[in-house]
Amino acid sequence: MLSRRSFSKSICAAPWVLRAQQDALKARVKIDTERTIGDIDPKLYGNFIEHLGRCIDGGVFDEKSSLSDPSGFRRDVLDAAKKLRVTLLRWPGGNFSSNYHWRDGIGPRDQRPPRLEMAWGTVESNRFGTHEFLNYAEKLGAEPYICANLGTGSWEEAQQWVEYCNSSEDTAMTRLRKQNGRSDPWKVTYWGLGNEMDGPWQMGHRSADDYGKFALEAAKLMKWTDGSVKLIAAGSSNFQPGVDWTGWNRTVLEYLKNHADYLSLHMYVGNPQNDFGDFVASSMELSSRIKTAEGIIDAAMSGVRGRKIYIAWDEWNVWYRARGDQQRGRRILEERYNLEDALVVATFLNTFVNHANIVKIANMAQLVNVIAPIFVNEDGLFLQTIYYPLQLFATNTKGKALELFVDAPKYKSRRFDNIPYLDASASYDNGSLVVNVVNRHKDQAIATEFELEDKRFGGPVEITEVNGPDTKAENSFDRALVKPTERSTTAQGKMLRYSFPAHSYTMIRAQLVS
Repeated sequence: MLSRRSFSKSICAAPWVLRAQQDALKARVKIDTERTIGDIDPKLYGNFIEHLGRCIDGGVFDEKSSLSDPSGFRRDVLDAAKKLRVTLLRWPGGNFSSNYHWRDGIGPRDQRPPRLEMAWGTVESNRFGTHEFLNYAEKLGAEPYICANLGTGSWEEAQQWVEYCNSSEDTAMTRLRKQNGRSDPWKVTYWGLGNEMDGPWQMGHRSADDYGKFALEAAKLMKWTDGSVKLIAAGSSNFQPGVDWTGWNRTVLEYLKNHADYLSLHMYVGNPQNDFGDFVASSMELSSRIKTAEGIIDAAMSGVRGRKIYIAWDEWNVWYRARGDQQRGRRILEERYNLEDALVVATFLNTFVNHANIVKIANMAQLVNVIAPIFVNEDGLFLQTIYYPLQLFATNTKGKALELFVDAPKYKSRRFDNIPYLDASASYDNGSLVVNVVNRHKDQAIATEFELEDKRFGGPVEITEVNGPDTKAENSFDRALVKPTERSTTAQGKMLRYSFPAHSYTMIRAQLVS
């Protein structure tokens, strides 16, 4: 998690019932299943838990709650997270990881040392540690992703954490693991080489040159311990004006191009100026940063044969209300999301799919309570608006990402020119087509013609729409104003006509035949 960032603007919603509008705008979309971008990696649908506020303590883990299982895991949270189809779970941070010493979180819980937690201003009990996290990831059905402490930590500490988790040899570390109740290694594949090391807010912040040298030695030791691990280098998280974020990535890759498997990037957006049109275009900046980072990776790897580095966008979300220097302690970063936030989340997911050739990991920050799709109290939970785009994408959008031709009306905002009102992505998997569309227009529907170039529609077309009574509509413990609505429509041969309501996210699912 970062401390300070640049943000964006906001979006809106209207009736969630389909209404024909005589003055509706018009758009065309052409789809060719042979025009592919790349394979959609399931790890695009990852999430993140950090020892921050009530994300872990009081969120996924609450030993005192009657809603928890014998391990202390909240059953209702686990069930909601399973339905979110989380594929890759990142832990323990975030800023927290830069002063986390993993040996504090192993052994009998009652004997673990409480520590002053300086990233977010609490005392960390360490009752949720390595074993708890890996057991939770297993229950969730998600691959674990551990971020090593390259802030105040050492090379040896990172190496021994890999050994403790992954080694089958008879060593002091594996004996310690067995003593703590785990005989077989977990074989954790994904390991982060620190978090946001480019940020002055980070404990152990270094220059790009110093971080590159330090991370290289950690990477060598970690891969010598287990050659199968995949390492994620700490790329840019600081995009403030005047910061050379491209230079940071170039320098880091120069050191780590033979050892890192992914370059980590972070981005948060918000709508502090209540500018709907600009906010819903935030993903255009995300797309631009992906293209720039891809070029930097290609340049770094131009002389390297036989290996590829991909992008891991392992922190992203809408975050602007609950932030600032006052966000210290236990009840912090508890953002409440509305419909316009859900639309921005859907456009981010569209962007990841549209760059599926290079973006192979994405982790929304975070899972519960803290800028999260799931929000709990002592009695239960509710699903925030942003839950539904995540769930729909993770459940349905898989296989090959398709390159779409989209001809839609455009508009201009404070930061961007030529913003298409329709933001779209598509996937194709064994005859199943899924198209995700966000109508960025605040007030008007967009009547759209979809034309298949090489296939025909083979039956009814399923429609799932996320919308609400207005763009500021929120969910709460008492009511769910924003949630999916399902319906169906028909197509004729190669043609489908559909009108996307104002400020809506819609998923179209159809079977195609030759």
